[in-house]
Amino acid sequence: MPTYSALTTLPGEEAAQGLAAAMERMAPEPIGVGVFEIEDGSGLWEVGGYFLEAPDQVLLEVLAMAFGAKNFAVSEIPEIDWVAKVRRELAPVEAGRFFVFGSHDADKVPTGPGRVPLQIEATVAFGTGHHGTTLGCLLAFDRLLTAGFQPAKVADIGCGTAVLAMAAAATLPDALVIASDIDRVAVDVAEANVAINGLSGRIGCLEAAGLQHRRIQAASPFDLIFANILKGPLIELAPGIGASLATGGRAILSGLLAVQAEAVTAAYVAAGLCLQARDDIGEWSTLVLDKQ
Repeated sequence: MPTYSALTTLPGEEAAQGLAAAMERMAPEPIGVGVFEIEDGSGLWEVGGYFLEAPDQVLLEVLAMAFGAKNFAVSEIPEIDWVAKVRRELAPVEAGRFFVFGSHDADKVPTGPGRVPLQIEATVAFGTGHHGTTLGCLLAFDRLLTAGFQPAKVADIGCGTAVLAMAAAATLPDALVIASDIDRVAVDVAEANVAINGLSGRIGCLEAAGLQHRRIQAASPFDLIFANILKGPLIELAPGIGASLATGGRAILSGLLAVQAEAVTAAYVAAGLCLQARDDIGEWSTLVLDKQ
């Protein structure tokens, strides 16, 4: 069965939310509507709808005009088994001691001392290690471990597949490790990956918005906090992460474009942290900060 997408951009969150609400009342009815801020400093928002029938082009034009949006780009989405495609195209990733792989590459796992294999299955959750943000976080964590950093309590905020939480649990056998995500599907994926890697009972997987969960608050302060999300949520979480980090603790942040790194750094400096390192991989940045 074909699926159709209708995408546009417009300035301002209020207008974007209004357009999305209007799209939800269309006929044929969309199976889903999404609103996303474009993280490039332009102030633009993307609104997209997905349909099982071709959407009404005239109505889309009227809605675009009414809300000051660009003309919708309507496309038919080909039927693709995305999980199979990802499995075919994603090769294992090496990030220092960490070796991230899918089950289809199990025969390539290194067996030498000091290597840490992490199996991540292709799913709808973010964080396979291939993206510059996840790779940057793993490399930064590997450097901290090599320098002798041994955190006793670790939080992975916005965990996705939980690859960062699993990297911590696999290398810090006595540490308390919590992985949280606002998306229930991501939490389910995280729990599945934790089980696949033999780490059940070592990582607490929670559904939570940022740091707002009683188990996260009870475990605070943390010696290490990962947050691989987006610029907006990173800046919003800066005071909370600063308050939840122990003195001498580290925060590894990513999910941000290189052009956004200064703004995110400024928010965390204002929250009492100091920038220790910044690594750019392609257009993405990873920040390592500590609390003096």
